[in-house]
Amino acid sequence: MALETGGDRRVVAATDTATDTIVAPRRPVVAGGFPARRLRRLRRNEGLRRLVRETTLQPDDFIYPLFVSEAITEPAPITSMPGQAQWPLGTLAHQARQIAALGIGGVILFGIPAVKDELGSGAYAADGVVQRAIREIKDAAPDLVVVTDVCLCEYTSHGHCGLVRGGVVQNDETLELLAREAVSHAAAGADVVAPSDMMDGRVAALREALDASGYADLPILAYSAKFASAFYGPFREAAESAPQFGDRRGYQMDPANGREALREVELDVLEGADMVMVKPALPYLDVLARVRDRWNLPLAAYNVSGEYAMLKAAAANGWLDERRATLELLGGIKRAGADVIITYHAIEAARWLGEP
Repeated sequence: MALETGGDRRVVAATDTATDTIVAPRRPVVAGGFPARRLRRLRRNEGLRRLVRETTLQPDDFIYPLFVSEAITEPAPITSMPGQAQWPLGTLAHQARQIAALGIGGVILFGIPAVKDELGSGAYAADGVVQRAIREIKDAAPDLVVVTDVCLCEYTSHGHCGLVRGGVVQNDETLELLAREAVSHAAAGADVVAPSDMMDGRVAALREALDASGYADLPILAYSAKFASAFYGPFREAAESAPQFGDRRGYQMDPANGREALREVELDVLEGADMVMVKPALPYLDVLARVRDRWNLPLAAYNVSGEYAMLKAAAANGWLDERRATLELLGGIKRAGADVIITYHAIEAARWLGEP
């Protein structure tokens, strides 16, 4: 019988050459570990796995994005995001009731105006597309949380997130318009406003304007660490918000920077953010975990359009089990530290989670 000895471990060959019978190998003994400790004991069946599961998903972890357009009268499918659509005003009541019935935590609204201009005036118009959408949803599902994206990119003719002068996005002048937009969303009935523009000082500007307008209790969810990502491509089709010149790397974060993301979060917390966000989710799980370790504020992650499109494409080609891959992906985002996940998978994931 062949025998090897290495350190404190003894490994016996699989067969006894004299009898040609299988011989059980001697178990290695590890101080404080195997064989007394066997982590597989708690993986033996689904009941045990469920009992000791560290991270669980619930539909109320999710926020579902809705694209609302003034320029259409019928839902318009988004080709790069299978299963998603632009929705016309007048069709949101059904969507709201369905989302609420599934127990999804809320929706976040992105508006597409019929007319765009240099100042993005549709963003802060009292009868703008998002303002009307808020009222429509609240009439249909009063308890459904409505978050609004506060930015100018969908409303400006140039597609940038702020005022442009001489080809440069003007930070400080943009703050006043963002504040007006947030106040108009609050007046329409929004539950949360979420500035996504990445202008310096925008959280403080929104907080001051909201407080002065009688909305001191309205929370701000700041897109604190928003990276200049290649994974936004399908969203720009959906929201019709691609910049008409240049790019957004002058105000969105460099994807190579992690420490800077913590500085961005810190400033937003100091300025009065009630919740903070990391966007995108999957390429920045390390940032998400670092933010979670450092701050106790509610933390959101945006599972963005490109991430959604990749999974959908792989599933359509039979390369992935869509249900398992989606729930694993969302579970990974939550395990990294997210309390809230903004995701286009929300409706399907909520249905799957409700299955026995």
